[in-house]
Amino acid sequence: MMTNGTPELKPILVFDSGIGGLTVLREARLLMPERGFIYVADDAGFPYGGWEEGPLKARIVALFGDLLERFDPEAVIVACNTAFTLAGADLRLAFPEMRFIGTVPAIKPAAERTRSGLVSVLATPGTVKRAYTRDLIQSFASQCHVRLVGSENLARMAEAYIRGESLDDAAVLSEIAPCFVEKDGARTDIVVLACTHYPFLANVFRRLAPWPVDWLDPAEAIARQARRLVPLVDGAEHPEGLDLAVFTSGVPTFSTRRLMQGLGLSVQPADALHPV
Repeated sequence: MMTNGTPELKPILVFDSGIGGLTVLREARLLMPERGFIYVADDAGFPYGGWEEGPLKARIVALFGDLLERFDPEAVIVACNTAFTLAGADLRLAFPEMRFIGTVPAIKPAAERTRSGLVSVLATPGTVKRAYTRDLIQSFASQCHVRLVGSENLARMAEAYIRGESLDDAAVLSEIAPCFVEKDGARTDIVVLACTHYPFLANVFRRLAPWPVDWLDPAEAIARQARRLVPLVDGAEHPEGLDLAVFTSGVPTFSTRRLMQGLGLSVQPADALHPV
């Protein structure tokens, strides 16, 4: 479709269990300025880490049935390690015409960068127990000592932190402490942030860490992959009014709405969505 001689482009849909995917959205908007974005937070199902695999997979696939029909995006960024490692294959099978850009733990680049050979993966319990994650380790990091650390609480902490709430240092440290390993005179030198919520806390992690490490945030790499799959269209301009945020609960908090508005996202009702 053309508007005033300018091609009108379909939006990019960014999906996460909560507001952690904003770390990916931020990078994607920088690399894809001509596109509108639909940010979808499944806050009604948050956090994903405590779900059983079957019901969560069914929920995600059902949600996308509604999301794709409602928004007709050009591509989808699944900005959630737990969601994509669990349901990515099912989404591609159910919606073969849609381009899905997934989020998986950045184990390969961590294995390439480590000098000590000691790498930790800080994730949700769901991502830690996923066979997909262990397959990545076997394929790309078999020569490294990889510690998987599944945090029950960090995603909630990150959500609170980005909304302006204060965190207890001791509580945060207890979640990240298992990432730090000393073995045969070597120390962990890279921690993979395998949940898109966690980069919001990166400065807190750096301050509390017992020694300096590289906190590996995959957001930029995910955005670059999206840019590769969605080529720039000559003459296209960013559409007005097509940067939206949808929360499956339908009732985001005041602080969340204010956060979205500060990012230039208009909060839309979720009454068309019917997750299982």
